[in-house]
Amino acid sequence: MTKETVGFIGLGNMGRPISTNLFNSGYPIVGYDIAGTAERLPEGATLGRDVGDVAARSDVIMMSLPDGNAMQEVTEEIIATNDRRTSTVIDVSTSGVAAARTASVRCRDSEIAFYDAPVSGGVPGAIAGTIAIMFAGPEEAFERLKPLLESIGKPFLVGTEPGQGQAMKILNNFLSATSMIATSEAIAFGEAVGLDLELMVDVLNSSSGRNDATVTKFPMNIIPGTFDRGFTAKLLQKDIDLYRDAQTDAGTADRVSKEIVEGFREFYDADPEADITRIYPFVRDGKI
Repeated sequence: MTKETVGFIGLGNMGRPISTNLFNSGYPIVGYDIAGTAERLPEGATLGRDVGDVAARSDVIMMSLPDGNAMQEVTEEIIATNDRRTSTVIDVSTSGVAAARTASVRCRDSEIAFYDAPVSGGVPGAIAGTIAIMFAGPEEAFERLKPLLESIGKPFLVGTEPGQGQAMKILNNFLSATSMIATSEAIAFGEAVGLDLELMVDVLNSSSGRNDATVTKFPMNIIPGTFDRGFTAKLLQKDIDLYRDAQTDAGTADRVSKEIVEGFREFYDADPEADITRIYPFVRDGKI
């Protein structure tokens, strides 16, 4: 059975390995990235001239873009394509709840199915094909698209309404940010009273304080001194801000998130392009 042609727009740190996994799973790929495409495409994939060209040659379009504004701009270009072949759009970006809802309405009015399906797992997970995919849409759409989604990671049907995938992603990223800054504070305290960094991480990972920061970021990116998680302060700040906006709209408790936002804002203001794992020396050195 011939697989659908997938247009992939946004071939950056996440988009490039995701599109490669799709291609290696047998999906024909038409790729495009505004920053340059040929060198980012999986070898053997088709080069798209622009968004309209991708929409004219693809059954499904998947987008991996920096933010909700970029996602909505690309969505409008897809809608405006006169010879459009695309009938389904899947956004794997972290675009925010409001942007996903707006894009869904715009696509529905043009008889395009739009699904928000943000992913988590970072660049290592994208390369390995193990990212969590937080899909929001009707169950029948999820089942139809499941083989495609399984070629890039582990899909979860988190809700049926537009924006619910984004809600799941931003609450996940808020918790990830919280564990990172809280662990940094705790480890900085431990070092100040003479405890060994590596030993603390080993003990925490065998204790109730175990979390994503102690399991992955400290052992892989902080202790070796590489600080190369591949996710910048700018991107994390965007995600936290999206969470705060959605949280305000929902009217839920926000005491902790106010503190987390303030702490990361100081880190972001100091160096927006810093890898998120550099929050540890930032905290340790008393800059927050």
